[in-house]
Amino acid sequence: MKKIKSTFFYVGIIGVFSILIYWIIIQGKNMEIGRDIVIESYGNSQWEEFLTTMSHNLQHPLAILLAQIFIIILVARLFGWLFKKIGQPTVIGEIVAGIALGPSLLGMYYPEFSAVLFPIESLNNLQFLSQIGLVLFMFVIGMELDLKVLQNKAHDAIVISHASIIFPFALGVTLAYFIYTNFAPVGIAFSSFALFIGISMSITAFPVLARIVQERNLQKTKLGTIVITCAAADDITAWCILAAVIAIVKAGSFLSALYIIVLALAYVFIMIKLVRPFLKRVGDMHSSRENLTKPIVAIFFITLIISSYLTEVIGIHALFGAFIAGAIMPENTKFRALFIEKVEDVALVLLLPLFFVYTGLRTQIGLLDQPYLWKVTGLIILVAVVGKFLGSALAARFVGQNWKDSLTIGALMNTRGLMELVVLNIGYDLGILTPEIFAMMVIMALITTFMTGPAIDLINKVFKGKSSIIPGEISTHGKYNLLISFGAPERGKTLLRLAQNMIKKMDKSTTITAVHLTPTNDLHKYNADQYEQESFAPIVNESLLIDQQITTLFKASNNIERDIVEITNEGPYDLLLIGVGQSIFEGSLLGRLFGFTTRIINPEKIMFQVLERDNLLENSIFSYSTQQILHKTKISVGVFIDNDFEIANKIVLLIYHINDLKLIKYIRKFIHNVQSQVIIIDNKNIIQQDTTALELIRSIEHVAPNHITRYTDFEINNDFIKEQDLIILSTESWKELFNDQNRWISDIPSTLLIKDRD
Repeated sequence: MKKIKSTFFYVGIIGVFSILIYWIIIQGKNMEIGRDIVIESYGNSQWEEFLTTMSHNLQHPLAILLAQIFIIILVARLFGWLFKKIGQPTVIGEIVAGIALGPSLLGMYYPEFSAVLFPIESLNNLQFLSQIGLVLFMFVIGMELDLKVLQNKAHDAIVISHASIIFPFALGVTLAYFIYTNFAPVGIAFSSFALFIGISMSITAFPVLARIVQERNLQKTKLGTIVITCAAADDITAWCILAAVIAIVKAGSFLSALYIIVLALAYVFIMIKLVRPFLKRVGDMHSSRENLTKPIVAIFFITLIISSYLTEVIGIHALFGAFIAGAIMPENTKFRALFIEKVEDVALVLLLPLFFVYTGLRTQIGLLDQPYLWKVTGLIILVAVVGKFLGSALAARFVGQNWKDSLTIGALMNTRGLMELVVLNIGYDLGILTPEIFAMMVIMALITTFMTGPAIDLINKVFKGKSSIIPGEISTHGKYNLLISFGAPERGKTLLRLAQNMIKKMDKSTTITAVHLTPTNDLHKYNADQYEQESFAPIVNESLLIDQQITTLFKASNNIERDIVEITNEGPYDLLLIGVGQSIFEGSLLGRLFGFTTRIINPEKIMFQVLERDNLLENSIFSYSTQQILHKTKISVGVFIDNDFEIANKIVLLIYHINDLKLIKYIRKFIHNVQSQVIIIDNKNIIQQDTTALELIRSIEHVAPNHITRYTDFEINNDFIKEQDLIILSTESWKELFNDQNRWISDIPSTLLIKDRD
């Protein structure tokens, strides 16, 4: 009754006031007399007027900018995903996406579309937005630096870092001597050109390097600590040198640049001695999420803006100010993690791809249309690799590192990534780099970053020292070792309960290892430990509750499916348990309209099938990730579909194919460990044709005669299925389950699909 009353009130009040508004507008028409009201007409008909208006709206600067942002983010995510799947950092894919949207690809093959999407007059808006993204990004980079680590590891790090700068810097200046005549812009002094080529050769991409270290599980090793420290020292030194180079270029001479450098030093002194203590006091008082209110956040953003403004006015670029502002933020780890979280998503997901595309619009690879130009490009790449890689490796060897670690440090320090693009764009804006040399240097940045992963793999292969990521607790074979891999922490609890049901009464040589992998891009050094603790908290608490010992394994990953397969195949495991993957569209309106669910169409699955040329589990309910794991693991895999699972008291084993007979050994584990009541439904009478299966069932009946029942003519109904705790069948038989049992499929209990490889 209350709802009906509310509905009448709603309809009544909306109706009355709508009529009132309409009446006032009609009456107001009389007031237009004598006021020369002009109604614009764009065409001969209302439809033509509508089309003209729409065309005008589409060409509005804001509409163009929003369309650009949409396309840029979409393409950047796509290329980032593709490159992640081949084991490369996402940032490489995003850089390539920028080049693809520029004149090198889109502009070359679809010039009309490129001109509509990126008209010349719109590029200024794109540039300013991308610069804001870079300012926020450099702010985050500054915050991610750990100055305490630099103090503790200063000696070796500074030797390696400065060698990795001076060596490529000198080679870069030497290279500039030979290419200045043909490639330097008219009116640019040799000193400016040479200094900029030198600094371009010397940059290391600290964020990409840090993520590679995390992905390869090196962050807690001695090598990882050294290389992160070197990269941090390299970052600070390189940006200080870059600031000096910019000052010299803008001033025109070294003597004139001294004034700028003096102002810059004064600025740094004020930031460190005056601003930093004040921010530390504020940060210590507001280090929790609840205390970090909007006025407090405003203080730190104002510091960022003023710092960037001052360095831009002084003449050493706003990005240096953003970097310094981040570096002087309170050292409280919890505070920095909270603040990075607030800034990072907007900077990295929304604004930074705009910078990649803006760089791509400037990069005209088509200008390199002669063999000579490609030879020069090859020379630039060679100088960059020799300078950075050898400089770092030889310095590391000199301070006492072995050859393997020295070469690994060299490979990692040779990573340039986004930081190189930042430097190149500054040089382009200052008029130091021509379009040709700019394109060459962008190609160099891509190749030197792309080669990092393969170079490390090659070093590990040559020295045969690939470190194992398998925990020491399970380095020896037990009687039965289970690996459970989970994404959402709460799902790990259910997988643990299922695993314990299989080994509860078995001796202590049996192990359960819980592994959680997280995308590298979602992790930075200030939240890694906290994220690991939070991810495992539910499953650790559950293990204490059910008195089940577990081993945990956490890893940052650039390709989660690949790393799960690697961990599974490398370790002494007998069974991998995973949850079923889901499409982000499943259950949504989009999913219902277009079939974008894991059960019908999955774009990732289609890509996997194309790449693998394998029609594995055609029209599968499994996601792309699950398919890849099933396809590449060498041990048995159980895919668990959870429906409020607690304990496997009542189990149904469905026999559709001969492959299902292999699963009888699993029900024996449930019967032995939790006294499960098992019903085997074999309507095709397949068991009777297999003597091995018959003997196994008889042996179970001999030990536990009241715990196993077999039917050869049984009709499953809703009442029966609702009483069960778990259904078990092979991955090869799932089609039978979903095609033949539509009457009760909506009431299906938790289901374990097993691909047995024993």
